Amino acid sequence: MVEQVLDALLGRLTPSVASAIDRTLAGHDLSVEEAVTLFDCVGPDQQALVLAADYLRREQTGDLVTYVVNRNINFTNVCIKKCGFCAFSRDHRTEEGYLLPTEEIVRRAKEAWELGATEVCIQAGLPPKMEGDLYERLCRALKDELPDMHIHGFSPEEVLYGSIRSRCGIPEFLRRLKEAGVGSLPGTSAEVLVQEVRDRISPGRITVDQWVEVITSAHELGIPTTSTIMYGHVETSEHKARHLALLREIQRRTGGITEFVPLSFIHTEAPMFQHGLVEDVRESATGPEVVKMYAVSRLMLGRDIQNLQVSWVKEGPRFAQLLLDAGANDFGGTLINESISTSAGASYGQLVRPAQFRALIREMGRIPAERTTGYAVRRVFRDPADDPVEPLDTVEYDERRFGTYDILIHQDENRFRDTFVGVGGKG
Repeated sequence: MVEQVLDALLGRLTPSVASAIDRTLAGHDLSVEEAVTLFDCVGPDQQALVLAADYLRREQTGDLVTYVVNRNINFTNVCIKKCGFCAFSRDHRTEEGYLLPTEEIVRRAKEAWELGATEVCIQAGLPPKMEGDLYERLCRALKDELPDMHIHGFSPEEVLYGSIRSRCGIPEFLRRLKEAGVGSLPGTSAEVLVQEVRDRISPGRITVDQWVEVITSAHELGIPTTSTIMYGHVETSEHKARHLALLREIQRRTGGITEFVPLSFIHTEAPMFQHGLVEDVRESATGPEVVKMYAVSRLMLGRDIQNLQVSWVKEGPRFAQLLLDAGANDFGGTLINESISTSAGASYGQLVRPAQFRALIREMGRIPAERTTGYAVRRVFRDPADDPVEPLDTVEYDERRFGTYDILIHQDENRFRDTFVGVGGKG
């Protein structure tokens, strides 16, 4: 049926769009130029693009929609970088800066494990004068307490910074992280992997070449990574297409990328939007742009990176549902608490319970399944009557319990001292 609808649509489409879709469905690579054409399409052309993406998703991954039970631990918001899109980071001298001690990070991870989590995602700012072995110590402490918890930790930017602070090369630093317990790296800090875009929105941040070096070095050491794009600000359709082409090339060379996650720019609190720091910055991506980002990603990456994850944090659960019909096959993680997107103004980001994931997935006519970080399926939930009651389904969400009480950083003769405080710096 889908093939018949596509065949009927292709005859009524803009010729360049019809050609790009037809060639991709026939097994040919989508070129950068063809991807640009699809990113710019509208109306019936866009409808055909989405239908083609859903067709390929079914062919490549079937009707399962996966999710992972995990917790984000953003252990410090203190950062030496001043990225124009980031509303999370703080200078170490500000009252809102915090740094969680190791025992609090471990406590949060243990709580997540008791609630059914199989993964902790560890990412943070880049604190000044950081001890070079900080990340290793955190991982060893987590593994000592929770040997079976998967540590999905440290962005390429953090890996680069850690290697600099440790005075060693990137491969050596990654080897140390792996020995300390890191199981995979988040492929964040990618933004758009086109240097002229990065120079506008985050000058001084990790370069494209450095990002690629970290990712490929991790793969060579047997550390898998995810991959992302952060779009909807100043980039063009060509920039997005070049980003996807680079990820495809990396994956064909290394095979180490487990998933691709499009992340739309949240403008609300972003400095480059609020303070006019970047000319012509937009108020994030439009709805059609988000849909096309997912659909084009499935067409361009699907044969090499099969897992396309919706970001319910960025788009909200209901819009994320609809993206399951635009090529996506994964709903991401429960998170339990997430700070980075919510700091930027995202309306979502604290918690989606496993039962909610299953309901959202079933409402789209798909089959929910819990997975590991590496996309091994743990449990398939075909019959709602057989659904278990998970610990995370019944726990009451308490902001104090789940991480609003952080630790402020104060400057005292160039040394940090940690002080527990409440929300907004009030004890």
